[in-house]
Amino acid sequence: MARINSGCELFGAPSIIALLYHTAERGTEADATDGMECVVSYTYATHLECSLTGESHDIGRLQGLSAAGKPLLARYDLAALRREVTREQIATRAPDLWRWHELLPIPARAKEVRLGEIETPLIPLARSERPAGFRPPLVKDEGRLPTGSFKARGLCIAVTMAAVHGVRRVAIPTNGNAGAAMAAYAARAGMEAFCFCPEDTPEINLSEIALHGARVWRVNGLINDCARLVAAGKAQHGWFDMSTLKEPYRIEGKKTMGLELAVQFDWHLPQVVFYPTGGGTGLIGMWKAWQELTELGWLAGPLPRLVAVQASGCAPIVRAFDSGAETATPWENAHTCAAGIRVPAALGDFLILRALRASRGFALAVADEQIEAARAQVAAADGLLLSPEGAATYAAYLEAASTRRIEPTDEVVLFNCASGLKYPMPEVTQRMSVA
Repeated sequence: MARINSGCELFGAPSIIALLYHTAERGTEADATDGMECVVSYTYATHLECSLTGESHDIGRLQGLSAAGKPLLARYDLAALRREVTREQIATRAPDLWRWHELLPIPARAKEVRLGEIETPLIPLARSERPAGFRPPLVKDEGRLPTGSFKARGLCIAVTMAAVHGVRRVAIPTNGNAGAAMAAYAARAGMEAFCFCPEDTPEINLSEIALHGARVWRVNGLINDCARLVAAGKAQHGWFDMSTLKEPYRIEGKKTMGLELAVQFDWHLPQVVFYPTGGGTGLIGMWKAWQELTELGWLAGPLPRLVAVQASGCAPIVRAFDSGAETATPWENAHTCAAGIRVPAALGDFLILRALRASRGFALAVADEQIEAARAQVAAADGLLLSPEGAATYAAYLEAASTRRIEPTDEVVLFNCASGLKYPMPEVTQRMSVA
């Protein structure tokens, strides 16, 4: 199927933007383009779909939640993509996020908001502790991305799509890294940015956000309190809400983690993936990516078991999974040193739980003491400075291995979601005098 090469300005009417998307129902190329040039589709995105009801929504318009108040998911003409593009073509492209443009929602001719989104490496923990007979786990180190965290993946796509639809003000509730990423991409796109952070957000995150030119406030509450402030200010201040899963496109950027794993493992995915889970966008996104790759016929072998890792001081997904519930009840008095996974209530809880069960995975909570010990162990033994959230996945791996919830032969990937340089480190107190 064709895309339009019209040179139209994207910030026009929604009908013009819609023309730039792949449309499975179009007739002949002449009908589709009305005489304009046809080339292979840049994106095969066709529409948005409610994650609960399946109701279709127009991808050519600015969208938030579905009519049912649930997250919207981008859908693609995978049959056409399978006919027209091969996985070998994808693999020969430059190793970055944008190699996957057919499976991203950016319309043809859009100006992508980029800051150098590389394909992140897999680092084996060859010297760190593990049970006898187990293979060294691999860390996918997302700290190499712009702004030092995997939040760059989702926010580069979300900000690009907001720009496509003419948005000029964006706001977000954030534990730190999402706000930093949004502020950076908003600056790149020439947008105003507004960030609301819990009181104990690390100072480095607040300073990073402010240095990017965003307005940032500390809030005497948790991230759900910050989210209420963003929602309350929409009408008065005219900003677009970039909260987790309240717009459709952060998940599309985050799903590239799963797409990258497919290439890095030569289209045979690892047996188990441990993922630090707060709002769960990345976990949901990876499972979505693997479903799309499966439909394209590009994967060989079974899909990974997903493990949602949370802190014992804030574990709503673990509690819901273990009880067999389809949704999670909010966690009271949430607390943990891993602020990125301190999310008392996730909008996409039902999607997280569905992915865990469909993958035959599980959910696991670890104590702050385990997180801090894991961070110290990996830094000293393997020279990799993990974020607390990334360290939580290593702690969970050790627990799952010791209780044989995973097998010694399993190839395991742990996600380190941000550079450890963005978090507090032990104070050095020893001194030496040269006098």
